[in-house]
Amino acid sequence: MTDIEIVQLGPDEGERLKEVRLRALRDTPGAFASSHESESAFPAETWAERLANPQSRWWVAAGDGADVGLVCLLMEETGGHLLSMWVAPEARGTGVGSRLVDAAVAWTREAGAERVRLWVVDANESGRAFYLRKGFTPSGRTGVLTRETGPESPETEYVLSLIFRQARRDDVPAIVAMLADDPLGAQREGDPADERYLAAFDRIDADPNDELIVAEVDGKVVGTMQLTYLAGLSRLGAERCQIEAVRVAASARSQGLGGKMIRWAIDRARARGCALVQLTSDKSRTEAHRFYDRLGFVQSHVGYKLAL
Repeated sequence: MTDIEIVQLGPDEGERLKEVRLRALRDTPGAFASSHESESAFPAETWAERLANPQSRWWVAAGDGADVGLVCLLMEETGGHLLSMWVAPEARGTGVGSRLVDAAVAWTREAGAERVRLWVVDANESGRAFYLRKGFTPSGRTGVLTRETGPESPETEYVLSLIFRQARRDDVPAIVAMLADDPLGAQREGDPADERYLAAFDRIDADPNDELIVAEVDGKVVGTMQLTYLAGLSRLGAERCQIEAVRVAASARSQGLGGKMIRWAIDRARARGCALVQLTSDKSRTEAHRFYDRLGFVQSHVGYKLAL
């Protein structure tokens, strides 16, 4: 298909929403809790109410004189909730689904939310792969989709952070600048343009057990941390997550970003199946110690280092 346009539905387009939604329910009934039979009986007022809800937005993908895709974004207290995602058979594989998600995510970001979540039926392998490519990751929460017709299906929640993401190579200078912006870091860091930093980034980026994370606000990198997943025989062979190099830019301090970073890292480790999250903090960083105490960490060990 050509010339696909992503269109946000207006408050007076209830009939259009009804048509595309009912087609979705006919096409893939197993993907939705509701059924074509029940929603086809909805009066016009119900469709109008859906569009009038100030906490939600609906988009369709329009092309060749027909609507071939649909998505809804419902704003909740915890962020955006992606719902009712559907792409017509003739439009699959053309990027329509990706563009619908992008429209919903962009609106969520503009609304000031910090994350978007959704649920995917576990048996929907193509759907899970699609959302992973879009940057969504399993949150660790699971449930069961109960349909009006048909069997129940296990499902998993996926979350996309609108603040935290994997670092890119062009983020390295900003990361190094944050690492150097304190009395300890100033003694050990060098020129952010030093090629050794890029070589180190490439090693981290290539290792599936290492994640260099940045926090981005208004297009600017203002936080960073590194997550390393460690295998071991202890705790019945459980994996643990090591958090290192936590930094927040001076311009973003005292705004709660550090706490959000650590809680996000804990959720990520939990979703991966880690049994433990651990970190070390220099003895001189007393403010950092109080910060980690407030987050529930316990000073359980004495750390030793040997400089080489």
